[in-house]
Amino acid sequence: MKDIIYSTATELANAIRDKEVCSEDVVDAHLKRIAEVNPKLNAVVWQEDGYLKRQEARRRDTELMAGKVRGPLHGVPITIKDAFEAAGMPSTGGTKGRANYIPEKDATIVARLKAAGAVILGRTNTPEISFGVECDNVVYGRTNNPWDLNRTPGGSSGGEASIIAAGGSPFGIGSDMGGSIRWPAHCTGIVGMKPTTGRIPRTGHWPSFGGLFAALTQPGPMARSVEDVAMGLSIMSGEDFIDPTTVNMPLRDYKRVSLKTLRVAFHTDNGIMAADADVAGVVHAAVKHLEGKVKSLEEGRPTGIEQATELHMALSGGDAGENAWKILEEAGTKEVAPLLKFRLDLAKKTSTPSVAQFIRTMAKWEDYRSQMLSYMENCDVIIAPPNVHTTSLHGHANDRFPKSYSYTHAYNISGWPGIVIRGGTSKEGLPIGVQIIARPWREDLVLAVAAYLETAFGAFGHPKL
Repeated sequence: MKDIIYSTATELANAIRDKEVCSEDVVDAHLKRIAEVNPKLNAVVWQEDGYLKRQEARRRDTELMAGKVRGPLHGVPITIKDAFEAAGMPSTGGTKGRANYIPEKDATIVARLKAAGAVILGRTNTPEISFGVECDNVVYGRTNNPWDLNRTPGGSSGGEASIIAAGGSPFGIGSDMGGSIRWPAHCTGIVGMKPTTGRIPRTGHWPSFGGLFAALTQPGPMARSVEDVAMGLSIMSGEDFIDPTTVNMPLRDYKRVSLKTLRVAFHTDNGIMAADADVAGVVHAAVKHLEGKVKSLEEGRPTGIEQATELHMALSGGDAGENAWKILEEAGTKEVAPLLKFRLDLAKKTSTPSVAQFIRTMAKWEDYRSQMLSYMENCDVIIAPPNVHTTSLHGHANDRFPKSYSYTHAYNISGWPGIVIRGGTSKEGLPIGVQIIARPWREDLVLAVAAYLETAFGAFGHPKL
């Protein structure tokens, strides 16, 4: 293969199975790329010994020669966000109290990726307890964006996005409670998907984000192609008989979707905050590509979406941050990162002061979901910005928070699937994404439109590191 480090996971898997390249060479190339770029990025915060990883890859090659293929990722290197537990690997969650914690068991989706043949190269950075829009913590420090080292790759799955964009890993996993997969994908120009709430088990994610937060949070795949994300989704999906929120819903084949049957709506102003001109321009470019390819195209937005910021803040911070403080206390953390302190202080301001008021908030949430769903009776897919703006300079991602993040918050509280792919470039040379959303359990519609637009937009090149 000519360019191993920027080949997709699917391309690498096919080439390994066809014996065009061996897993050991693929793993070696990515280890070398991490060594080259990570000192500038600080995206991969823990790596197993390279010799051991090359040995593991060699075992995959030996298995292949004997006719054994573990699964669709046989011999392909991947990385894992530091929020997911992996046996024998440090799992800090970005907080000091867990700086030396090493789990004995894999998170469900980590185990599934291993069973599919993946070779885990290392762990990627996250904000403290995965609660933040910038990737920085007091254990490992700050992660940089490969397109501009002075800017953030987003959060909370920012380390994953950064190393994938830089060619150090072809595939990874993130988690998304308010945009934590889609915002980093937008910041770095990769593909990131939040599936329908309940599609993928959260077992082994730390913090567990159980209870109310389970209804807002989903793990999801991150890669450089829609095809890779679809493959990852198929590997990770399905109940594990541990996470009670997971639904064993069939995953439909996106390649069987006919664009000609789809009714598509789009908007660049959700009634909370309008997208900046360059971000809005990418949405309009996507719409232009879809003209004549889908059944209908109209400008519009779901009824009630203008409540997204108020509701997301009331739900995620309704306890005034007490749950987060309890998580930190149980971990043994005494020093908290400034970015987390900002979010917890904000939670105090948006908390619901009484049980009665919180019950009313829950009723508003149900009404919101109903209004949103009613809109989808006559619409199949929505095209929208991932955020108001492109990636921010370090320390400034919260400047327009939370309203600027309402474009992702809206679909965490509705529970719908959404994907972000790159659709353009800002005048500063920064990636700009476009978000594609569908009703619950219709990831196939999201992936079908994303795959078409990915081809229509064409290649954007890679960061020059």
